[in-house]
Amino acid sequence: MARQYRLISADGHVIEPPDLWTKYLPKRFHERAPKLVKDPKGGDAWELAPGTPPMPLGLVTNAGTYGKRYEELEWYGATYESIRKGAFSGKARLDEQDVDGVDAEVIFPSQRTMGAFMAQEDDSYHLAGLEAYNTWMRDEFMAADPERLVGLAQMPGVDAAIAVKWLRDAKAAGFRGVIISAYPSGNDDLSADDDPFWEAAEEEQVVVHVHTGLRQAGTRRAGSFQKAAADAGRTVGLAEMGGPVGEASGFMSKLIYSGIFDRFPGLQMVAVECGVGWVPHFLEHMDDHYWRNRTWTNSSLELLPSDYFRRNWKMTFIREPFGVAVRHWIGVANLMWSTDYPHHRHDWPYSRRVVEESMGGVPEAEKRRMVCENAKELYRL
Repeated sequence: MARQYRLISADGHVIEPPDLWTKYLPKRFHERAPKLVKDPKGGDAWELAPGTPPMPLGLVTNAGTYGKRYEELEWYGATYESIRKGAFSGKARLDEQDVDGVDAEVIFPSQRTMGAFMAQEDDSYHLAGLEAYNTWMRDEFMAADPERLVGLAQMPGVDAAIAVKWLRDAKAAGFRGVIISAYPSGNDDLSADDDPFWEAAEEEQVVVHVHTGLRQAGTRRAGSFQKAAADAGRTVGLAEMGGPVGEASGFMSKLIYSGIFDRFPGLQMVAVECGVGWVPHFLEHMDDHYWRNRTWTNSSLELLPSDYFRRNWKMTFIREPFGVAVRHWIGVANLMWSTDYPHHRHDWPYSRRVVEESMGGVPEAEKRRMVCENAKELYRL
């Protein structure tokens, strides 16, 4: 009997389990592999590179509202024994989904850990770290139930040929999508060198995801890994944890104006955890910019920028009543609800309540599109 889906979160996360790096990284890298250490309050943390501040677990491992006031949230003190095990165990994650009424999740990695490996200037270690994560995700976490744990493969940023091979291998291995954190060519900026990757993604019908941004583009320089590892463990403030809104307009407009969606019209992309309430103005601005400047810039776009957005992009949102209110200005078919579980913005185990509160008055068919059907169709569940 086919699984019945009612609630699909299009953005969930994991933290690497304690044995991931010793188990999946080749032994020649173990000396410089991430090490499990203690944070300033005795919690578990990852030292991503020797001598760098430890990367704490607190706000990315089940530290949401359940059982805590917002005032009690904090980075330090969380241990692998104290957090809910669904942060790193697929089997436990299924149990936690059941409590929350969630039927499936699209799973993203720890952005800080992947960011450090993406910044690694040594090609062999860069690739080994990402491959270790992807192997664990496929062979352990997703294996609990790949119809409910929709893992995504992290793509490298070395060159387009390697990225194309990784994308095809990911498709063959059962991944339903991939994540890019930099341009596939490894270049500092978008260029024609990236086209083989977009072509392969279109051909293989693999969905390409950008989680918050392409911040790793051009970061692979001497000493960049050490810096990224140090940044992952440093103390951050409200401005960084609050997060910018609308930052995705930069990379999305660049990709749309570049013409890649004319060359690869079947390419499907998702902007993840970028918010959606700003999108109506973004689309309006892009179209106006296009009409006023298309002639003197010799633009060859075949459609309006907003047409490419609605044909080639989807976006995830968490708890965003205003985004829901302006859904028709965005496109109901372009929106996918998410929880961000187990990061601290989630509302486990009250996701069903949050959906009802933020989507009050929305016709049932439209609500079902945003909380289930769009993701179900995109990932062929």
